[in-house]
Amino acid sequence: MAGNRDRSGIGSGLALTLGSAVLWGLAHLRTGRRVTGTLLMGTYLVIVTTVVSALVTGRPEILTLVVRPGWLWAFTLGAILFAAATVAVVVCSYRLVRPESLSGPARYLSALAVGGLCAMVIAPLAYAARLAYISQDVVTSVFTASATPIPVDPWKGRERLNILLIGADAAGNRIGVRTDSMTVASIDTRTGTTVLFGLPRNLEHVPMPDGPPREHFPFGFGGEPPYTPGLLNEVFQYAEEHPDMVPGVPAGRRGPTLLKQTIGDFTGLDVTNYVMVDMYGFAKIIDAMGGVKVTIKDPIVYGRQNEGLIPAGTRKLSGEEALWFGRSRTYGDDYVRMGRQKCLMNAVTKQADPVTVLRSFERLADATAHAVSTDIPRELLPNLIELSDKVKGSKIRSFQFVPPLIDTANPDYHLIRHKIADVLAQSADSSASASGPARTAQRHTGDGPATLDAVCG
Repeated sequence: MAGNRDRSGIGSGLALTLGSAVLWGLAHLRTGRRVTGTLLMGTYLVIVTTVVSALVTGRPEILTLVVRPGWLWAFTLGAILFAAATVAVVVCSYRLVRPESLSGPARYLSALAVGGLCAMVIAPLAYAARLAYISQDVVTSVFTASATPIPVDPWKGRERLNILLIGADAAGNRIGVRTDSMTVASIDTRTGTTVLFGLPRNLEHVPMPDGPPREHFPFGFGGEPPYTPGLLNEVFQYAEEHPDMVPGVPAGRRGPTLLKQTIGDFTGLDVTNYVMVDMYGFAKIIDAMGGVKVTIKDPIVYGRQNEGLIPAGTRKLSGEEALWFGRSRTYGDDYVRMGRQKCLMNAVTKQADPVTVLRSFERLADATAHAVSTDIPRELLPNLIELSDKVKGSKIRSFQFVPPLIDTANPDYHLIRHKIADVLAQSADSSASASGPARTAQRHTGDGPATLDAVCG
C-alpha cells in the first residue's frame, strides 16, 4: 500500500510541477502556501495578459518596437528573466510536492523529468531572446544613427517620401560597384500611394547637380573616356573614386550621395534616402528563403559562358538562378531585364511570409546584413513601418523611362521631369488612382514584349 501511495504521489507531484510551469503558484496553493501562491499566480497572469493584449491589439506598435535596439535589448533581458523565474518556480514547486519517501531510481527519474520540463521552458524563450539579439544586431549594423534629431512626426509638411532603390552589380572581374538597377519609390506620406519610377542604367549625358559635378561635366556626365561610355550607372563609382565631386563626404557615402543628387536633380524629386542591395548578396537572401518561385515565359540562358538554361514554366529558382534571371540579357535587352527584375522583387516580397522568415531567420539576417546598405537612420524606422502599412493597403504604380518614350542615347530630361510631375499629379487624384492598371512606358522588341506580364507570371 505504501508503494502505491508513493507512486501516486510521484504522479500527482509531477502533474502539479507541470501545472506550476503553466500557471505559477499552483503547487504553492495546493500545499497551503496561499500568500506566496497568490502572489506568484497574480504576477504570472499580469505578465501573460499584458503580452497577449499587446499582441492582439497593438500589432503596429509592436512592429515599431522590433526596430528599436533599446527595446530589443529589453525584450532579450525580459525573456531571459522570465525563463529564469519560471525555472525557479518549477524547481521550487517540485521540492514542495515530491514525496518525502522518494528514493532510488524513482528519485533520479523524477528529477530527470523536472529537468526536461525546465529545458522545455527555457528553449522557446531562449530562442526568442536570440532572435531579438540578432534583430538588434541587424538594425544597428545596417542602419546608422541619425546625426540630427528625428521629429515626432517626420512627415509633417512633407507630402512625399522619395527613396532611391539600387541594385548593385559588383562582379569579381570589375573594380568597384555598378548600379545596374535604379528605381525611385515615391510614397505619398498621407495615403501610402506609391509610384515606382524605373530609370535605365544606360542613360547618357546625365545633367549633373550644381557645384563641382556640374563644373566638371557642364554638358552632362561623361565618365572617363575611352575607358567608360559615361552612363548613369557609372556615377556611383565615379564619385567614390573622385572625392572632389562631393567634398566633405566620406568614402562609402560619396557614391550614393552624388547618385541621389544627380537623379533628384533631373527628375525634380527630393531624393532623401537610398537602399542598395548587392545582387550577389540578394542571391544569398533567396537561398536563405529556400528559393523563390516565378513563372518564366521564355527560356533564359545564364552564366558568363552561357553554360546554363532556365527553362520556361513555373519553377523555384535557387539564388544563383534568380541572380541570372534578373541580370541576363541574352536574346533580350536592358528593358526586358528591368521587367524581370521587378518580377523577381515582387515574387520575393510575396513569398517572404512570416513562416518562411521565422524558419530561416538567422540565415536571412546574416545575408541581409551583408547585402543591404542604406542611409535611412534607425530612428526613422518606426515611422517607416507605420507608413508601410499604408503602402500595403494602397495601389502601387510603375512608370519606366525606356524607349520609345525616352531615347537613352539622347534623353529628353525635360520630358522625364514633366512626366514625373504628371504621374504624381494623377496619383494624388483619388479618382485617377482608382481607375485602370498602372501606366508603363515600355518597348516591344522583336525578342518578345517587354510588359511585366509577358516577361514572367
